[in-house]
Amino acid sequence: MRRTRVAVLFGGPSAEHDVSCASALGVVRALTGDAYEPVAVGINRDGRFRLVPGDVLEKLRDQPPPPRAIDDRLEVTGADVELRAGAERGRAVFCAPGSAEVLAEVDVVFPVLHGPFGEDGVIQGVLESVGVPYVGCGIAASAVGMDKVAMKRAFLADGVPVTPHVWLDVAQWEAAAGNAEPLVAGLARPLFVKPANMGSSIGISRVADGDDLAAALDLAFRYDSAVIVEQGVTGREIECSVLGGLRPEASPVGEVTVANGWFDYEQKYFGDSDPMIVPAVLPEDVERRVRELSVAAFRAVGGWGLARVDFLYDEAAGRLYVNELNTMPGFTAHSMYPKVWAVAGLGYVQLVDRLVGLAFERQELRAGRTR
Repeated sequence: MRRTRVAVLFGGPSAEHDVSCASALGVVRALTGDAYEPVAVGINRDGRFRLVPGDVLEKLRDQPPPPRAIDDRLEVTGADVELRAGAERGRAVFCAPGSAEVLAEVDVVFPVLHGPFGEDGVIQGVLESVGVPYVGCGIAASAVGMDKVAMKRAFLADGVPVTPHVWLDVAQWEAAAGNAEPLVAGLARPLFVKPANMGSSIGISRVADGDDLAAALDLAFRYDSAVIVEQGVTGREIECSVLGGLRPEASPVGEVTVANGWFDYEQKYFGDSDPMIVPAVLPEDVERRVRELSVAAFRAVGGWGLARVDFLYDEAAGRLYVNELNTMPGFTAHSMYPKVWAVAGLGYVQLVDRLVGLAFERQELRAGRTR
């Protein structure tokens, strides 16, 4: 029986390139045994696709992982390739540039890509045009899930609670000539200033009383032409994973403990201690509500496959706020997404298998509608 060939796309031109490389190695290692044959295709920072040699994958599969998850990663190496539709419907091929020579043929694609180009609907559009099944959310859900402004609008439309916030574009910021305070009138500190289209806490600043709001806005605008400013919530950071298609399910709940008031990039990937509590210790009714809201948020953006939903829990007031939804969350063995599913009895390898199955399920549903 022929193994299912899975192209694992990783890297990409976004600032989350290294995070993607770390996530992808975990997926490649999970695609073992008789069922799957992984084909790793890296995307360099210039957007060029490269087919990672098979012997490189074999070495990485067997070597012991380093202490930090971010250091245990694939590198974008190998021959340049182009992605094209295969001769057989529903398959894709990677060819030498400008040539008909097929270097690899695949049945399904797992785009383990974070941030712009990979998580915003762009690569999903490419895969749709090729006609190959792929893991994760589709074009629209990915685009909405990447854009924090559009995401919050979708949540509000479906009654999903979010924190008070405003958003600004670069023209508004330039017109303000550095006078930031009127732009955030009505929001209480601390504030969180974020690029609208970025993840992994890149470009984010926490602004307390006396801090330089203008500097935080300047930093965020380095990464995007739109910025969202959110009112902070004093409380706990709670996370929940969603898995499924037409009938999505929510995982047990996890918690992130933070030392400096928020979970920044350094703590996520370079911290010395594990800040995650899995499962989180919460009242039963609060955990149930987290899981209900996670599915509601997933449905609000039109999700498919997977997402991680992040919450702020104001314990004193008994209020939950959905902070954001990530359509391709960190996927190393140390990441929250697989950790909370492990509590439910779904291990990393089984999780990858389920996600690949959901990719084919969506393709079959579409084929049934067009027959």
